Amino acid sequence: MKITDIKTFLVKGGNRNWVFCKVQTDEGVHGWGEGTLERHEQAVESGIKALSERLIGRDPTEIERNWQIMYRHGFWRGGAVMGSAMAAIDIALWDVTGKIYDLPVYKMLGGAVRDRVRAYTHAGDLRGGWDAVDQGFTGFKTGGWDLSKPEFHEKDGADYLHEKIKEMRNHLGPDMEIMIDNHGRSRPSEAIRRMAAVAEFDITFFEEPVPPDTLDAMEQIRNSDITMDIATGERLFFRYGFRDILHRRLTDVIQPDIAHTGGISEIKRIASMAEIEYIKFAPHNPNGPIATAASMHVCATVPNFLILETARDMPWHDNIQTTPLEIKDGYFELPTAPGLGTDLDESIISERTFDPDVERTLGNAGGGSGSWNAEDMSPADV
Repeated sequence: MKITDIKTFLVKGGNRNWVFCKVQTDEGVHGWGEGTLERHEQAVESGIKALSERLIGRDPTEIERNWQIMYRHGFWRGGAVMGSAMAAIDIALWDVTGKIYDLPVYKMLGGAVRDRVRAYTHAGDLRGGWDAVDQGFTGFKTGGWDLSKPEFHEKDGADYLHEKIKEMRNHLGPDMEIMIDNHGRSRPSEAIRRMAAVAEFDITFFEEPVPPDTLDAMEQIRNSDITMDIATGERLFFRYGFRDILHRRLTDVIQPDIAHTGGISEIKRIASMAEIEYIKFAPHNPNGPIATAASMHVCATVPNFLILETARDMPWHDNIQTTPLEIKDGYFELPTAPGLGTDLDESIISERTFDPDVERTLGNAGGGSGSWNAEDMSPADV
């Protein structure tokens, strides 16, 4: 069996554009992958096309060899764009191989260590929290900043967050797990104040307290009096980008994104690196259905797994799948079909073409606009 073509599709979901690829073979078996990278979809599309030139004519089941060819034969390595392009193709190769051998991906990864995969979703406000409860979720993540304002006001951060989480906890009760995404907007001392402000509310983890550019800032938080679990990792790429933060134990929860860090093959290795440091694995995943399916298969096999993020970008998240993944009582049910266990409907794809206007208003898991400024109108981290 040989790879004959690798096609790319830029698709408008609900709140963002998705990047899919389809690996086709000379025996009619195909596989789907995803490398969604918001605001940079067309760059990823170009990356997939460049990588495809190295793989056409090769055996799709030689997943590791193909991964190494994509990584090593381009000379320039790493980064979000090529990491996402590689991820899309790698996921598709696992899907093809599973279909060829009539096995779900998690079976090829060594088999599941759990019967179902726990998930959380997003809730930007209290209403979102109730929606999460109504859907059976027992955990959700909310943004940590007042995004009703067009400017970044650091001095208001801790008080605003305290009142927001207090209201959520009072309404949702003690059993609902709450995670907070700080989006790397704080310097270390401010992040410490914000974490201290919500410590009484039993927060599951505080995500990206500081920007990902230097580990010394994470060390400042780790050496403070804060005992709340720290989570980070969505903007680190490939196992080499995770080495130091894991070995220095500067986080309690690591959050690689399967759509950015080289796909199924690489995220599984990152999870194993975290396991030997007793660090939990909770993949970042505000992506579309294929990245979600791939993440779910990996999470089923990882001993140190904590919880999986999912952005229920409805109705298109389910509508674009021929067999939508099942969530019951806040857990993904493990599929029994081969490969990823789902497929994409190309008739829906053709109707939902890439929309650049989405990028002008897209914020992040916490909501908001695509750009944000400080009080003096200097650019701030979004």
